[in-house]
Amino acid sequence: MADPAHASNPRTVLVAGASGLVGREILQGLLADASAAAVHTVGRRELPLEHPKLTQHIVDFTALPALPRVDEAFIALGTTIKVAGSQAAFRAVDFDAVVAVAKAAKAAGATRLGVVSAMGANARSSVFYNRVKGDMEDALSGLGFDTLVFARPSLLIGDRAALGQPVRSGEEAGEKVARCLGPLIPANYRPISVKCVAKALLKSVPDTKGRRTLLSGELRKF
Repeated sequence: MADPAHASNPRTVLVAGASGLVGREILQGLLADASAAAVHTVGRRELPLEHPKLTQHIVDFTALPALPRVDEAFIALGTTIKVAGSQAAFRAVDFDAVVAVAKAAKAAGATRLGVVSAMGANARSSVFYNRVKGDMEDALSGLGFDTLVFARPSLLIGDRAALGQPVRSGEEAGEKVARCLGPLIPANYRPISVKCVAKALLKSVPDTKGRRTLLSGELRKF
């Protein structure tokens, strides 16, 4: 549903990672939002989706072309070391591709950016995954966006099989534990629905000034 505060100021929006769990929800939210006049996606393959205000761009993230003018962007790119096959291949997606899209969006006029990061992101972490996420956040923070919102969800709840993605055993295990322990688990560590993450970014990015980091407990409040 469109936000009345933005309905009179139509936006052109870029989405990267729309084939993934959170990216798919972000894209669907934008297509249903009257304040988003046009939506552009960038990805390695075409999505099985058509919509009057959707334009898809098939790209190589290592050599992104100039993008059409946009007002804001959402990046939901990400993989795992297991799926990527190596630490270098993981970093190529979760750092290199994310930074490349952010730079391209900035060059295309975007002043607002929302990004799916991860719980524990920290450039000084001893954990490789968390360190890459932290490096990514630091790199994007230096690009000069007026608005920069990072979502740091815990384990995601969503239907990966429906997207043709391998089910992540850690997410399944976390969901089972959460069902058993419920409120005993701190809010920031409970598994979270991908719909909550997408909704929080869609609502917070247009209204935020400066940098904001949303942990899972806060992501649930939107």
